[in-house]
Amino acid sequence: MFTRSFRRILSAILLVAMSVVTMSFTSPLKVNETNIYGDVNGDGIVDVSDVNEVINVILGYYEDTGDAGRTMTYVVNGVSFTMIGVRQGSFIMGGTEEQGTDVTSSEIPTHQVTLTKDFSIGQTEVTQALWAAVMGSNPSFFTPANSYELNLQRPVEQVSWEDCQEFIAKLNELTGKRFRLPTEAEWEYAARGGVLSQGFKYAGSDNIDDVSWYNGNSNSIPQTVGTKSPNELGLYDMSGNVYEWVEDWYAGYSEEGQVDPMCTEGSIPYRVTRGGSVGGTPKYSRISYRGVCQPESSNLILGLRLAM
Repeated sequence: MFTRSFRRILSAILLVAMSVVTMSFTSPLKVNETNIYGDVNGDGIVDVSDVNEVINVILGYYEDTGDAGRTMTYVVNGVSFTMIGVRQGSFIMGGTEEQGTDVTSSEIPTHQVTLTKDFSIGQTEVTQALWAAVMGSNPSFFTPANSYELNLQRPVEQVSWEDCQEFIAKLNELTGKRFRLPTEAEWEYAARGGVLSQGFKYAGSDNIDDVSWYNGNSNSIPQTVGTKSPNELGLYDMSGNVYEWVEDWYAGYSEEGQVDPMCTEGSIPYRVTRGGSVGGTPKYSRISYRGVCQPESSNLILGLRLAM
C-alpha cells in the first residue's frame, strides 16, 4: 500500500516535525493515545525508533497482538528479546481473595496501588543467551559445564541484584535505551494481567500446570522460557521457572493506598524477589507471594526480567 520511498520521505518529515514539537510544547500531543512530543515509545531516548513508532501509528502498522498489548523487539549482538507494553491502572496488591489460604503475613494487608505511567516489561525472563550477548559470559549453573544440555533459552540464574544492575547498565550502553528492573508494584500488576486481569491465582490461570514450571513438573531444572501459556498480557513465566529480582527493598505492607510505590529503604537489608521457581511448590508461584534475598547474593533459581 505504501512504498518504501514514501516511508523514507515521511521519516524525514517527522524527524524535523518531532524536533519542533519537542521544543514547542510542554504537554504531549496524542495520536491514538501515543505521546508524540519526542519520546514516543517512552524509552527515555528520542531517536529513529520514535520516528518509526509515529509512522506505525499513522500507517496503522502496529502488530495486532490482541490482549497482549503492543510489542517491541530489540536485538543485541544477534540476540533478540521482546518487551510488552503495560497500560497504567489501579489494582489491589497483596493476598487477595483468590490467593486463598496460601497467603503469608508478608502479603497483607491488601491495599490499593495506582500506577500513573505506562511501562514495558519483558515478555520472558532474561535468557542465558541475552546475558551472554551483553556480558560476554554466562554465570548460570544449568549449563554443559555442570552436565546439563546446552540450552541458552533457559532463564539466566546465579545472578545477584548487583549483577543485574551491572548487566542493565551494559545493556543500556549497547542499546541507548533505559532498561531497568521493574518495581515490585509494576511486577505484580503485570503478573495479574494489568487492565486485562481476570483475577487468577497464578499468572494467567488458576491451574498452575498451565502457566508455571515448579517442583511438580520440572525436575527442579529451569526450562526454556515461553513454553507454558502466557498471562492476559502475553507475559510468560511470571509464575515459576526462576524467581525474579525487582527494584525494591523489602518492607511490610500498609493498608493505605499508594501511588507509584517503590521501597527505597527496607525494614531489613533484603531486596524483593517475585514469581516462584522450579524449586518450589505451587504456593510460591502465586502472583502475590513475596520472596527476599540479600542484594549481593545469588542462587540457582534466581534471575530477572527487564522493565522500561
